[in-house]
Amino acid sequence: MAIRLNLENLPGLDEKISTPAYARSDLRAGILHFGVGNFHRAHQAVYLDTLFSKGLGHDWAILGASVMASDNRARDILAAQDWLTTVVEQEADYSRARVTGAMIGYLPPGDGLAIIGSLADPAIRIVSLTITEGGYFLDADGNFDPFHPAIVADAANPDSPATVFGLIIAGLKQRRKNGIEPFTIMCCDNIPHNGHMTRNTVCGLAGLIDPDFSGWIAENVAFPNAMVDRITPATSDRERDLCASRYGIGDGWPVFCEAFSQWVLEDNFPAGRPPLEEAGVQFVPDVTPFELMKLRILNGGHAAIAYPAGLLDVHFVHEAMEHPLVAAFLDKLEREEIIPAVPPVPGTDIDDYYRLIVRRFANPKIGDTIRRLCLDGSNRQPKFIVPTVADNLKAGRSTDGLALESALWCRYCYGESDNGRKIEPNDPNWDQLVARSSHAREDPAQWLAMKEVYGDVASDGSFARRFAHWLNMLWSSGTGKTLETYLGGAA
Repeated sequence: MAIRLNLENLPGLDEKISTPAYARSDLRAGILHFGVGNFHRAHQAVYLDTLFSKGLGHDWAILGASVMASDNRARDILAAQDWLTTVVEQEADYSRARVTGAMIGYLPPGDGLAIIGSLADPAIRIVSLTITEGGYFLDADGNFDPFHPAIVADAANPDSPATVFGLIIAGLKQRRKNGIEPFTIMCCDNIPHNGHMTRNTVCGLAGLIDPDFSGWIAENVAFPNAMVDRITPATSDRERDLCASRYGIGDGWPVFCEAFSQWVLEDNFPAGRPPLEEAGVQFVPDVTPFELMKLRILNGGHAAIAYPAGLLDVHFVHEAMEHPLVAAFLDKLEREEIIPAVPPVPGTDIDDYYRLIVRRFANPKIGDTIRRLCLDGSNRQPKFIVPTVADNLKAGRSTDGLALESALWCRYCYGESDNGRKIEPNDPNWDQLVARSSHAREDPAQWLAMKEVYGDVASDGSFARRFAHWLNMLWSSGTGKTLETYLGGAA
C-alpha cells in the first residue's frame, strides 16, 4: 500500500528514499519561479534541495507562480503534498527516488495581484523562469515581437498584465516605487543566449508601456545567461504507478528523469544568490559555448530522431535509438553537419559530449516519448536547427542532412504517419502547419515560406532545392527508403 506523500508521512517512507535533511519551517522564500513543471522540479528545485540539505541557503526557497488558470490542478496536487515532489532518477542499471522540498508555496495561478505583491517583496531576490521555448515572444531571428497579441494586450493594460513579462514589469515598478533593489531575472529555458533574450522581451514590453522605465530596467536589472540540461519526460499514469509500486509513495505528480544533470550559469546576481556551486552548479564568465553545444548537439539531436521516428510509429526515444535507420541518421547528421558547427568549449571534448548524448538518448528507463520530442516544432526548429543551417551555409558546409530534417518535420506536420496513423495535434500552430504541409506536398516552397521559422535561410537556393528533393522523396518512397538513400550517399 503506497503512503500518501506529505510532511506528516515522510517518516513512514522506506529508509532508502532520501528525504529533506532540513526543517521545512526553517526555509524562507527568496526565489519566485514561473513555470512549476517537470523540468523545473527535476532541475533547479533539486539543486536547491541538495543545497538546503547541506545546511546552506535556507532563505532561498522557491515560491511558485503561473499565469495560466489551467495550472490550478497541478497546484492543488502539490498543495495536498505540502509542496513536496518525488524525483526518480533512472539509468539503465539502477533507479533511485528522493523527495524534495525546496518549494514552500505556490501562488494561485492567474492571480495577478498576488503575484505582483510577491514580486515586490524585498525577500524575493531572484525571479526564475521555465516557461518553454515558445513563451518569450520572439520572432524567427530571436528578436522581441512587439506585435504578438498577448504583448499588445499587456502594453494596453499595464495595470492588469496577463503575461509573465507584464507581471515582472509591474513588480519591478512597485519595487522601484518602494525603494527596493530590483531582483535578478534568471531564465532556465532552452533558448540561445537566454538571459539576453529574456532581457529583450522584458525591456521590449516595458518600452511599449513606459520607455523611461525600460531604460531603467536595462541599466539596473541583471539577466544572467544559463545552460540547463536534464532529460525529463512528462508524467503519466505509468510514472504514478511506478512511484507507488516500486517506492511505496502515493505522489500525484512525481517526476522521472535521468541521473545526469548540468547547470552552467553566469555569476551576475547583484541582489545576491544562493551558493549553488556547493550543489554542483558551474559558474562561468560566459555560458555561450556551453549553451551552443547543448542546444545544437542535444536539442538538435532530439529533433533529428523525433520526426523520422514519429513517421515510423516509434513510441519511445530509446526505441528510436534501437532503430538502425534513425540511429544512423542521427549519427551522420551530428558528425557531418551539427558538430562541425559547434565552436570549442572550455574543458570539454565535444566528441565525448556527443557520445554521452547518445548514451542518454538510449537510456531505456526514462520512458521519454517521441511525441514529446516532436512537440512545438514551430518554436523549437528556429532555435535548435535553423541556426545550424545558417552557420553551415555561411561557412560553405553541407546542409543536406539538415534539409532532410526539415523535410521530415514538414511531412510529420501533415498529421499522418507512413502507415496512415493519425498524428494528433502537437504544436500550438498545428492547424496552420497541417494546411501548409498539405500545400507543400505540391509546392515545397510553401513550407520554407514560414519567415517566422526559417528567416533568411529559405532564400538560399541550395538548401531549398535539397529540402524539396527530400520532401518529394518522403512522399514518393516513404521515410525508411528516404533515410536509406541519405545514408547511402545517393543523390
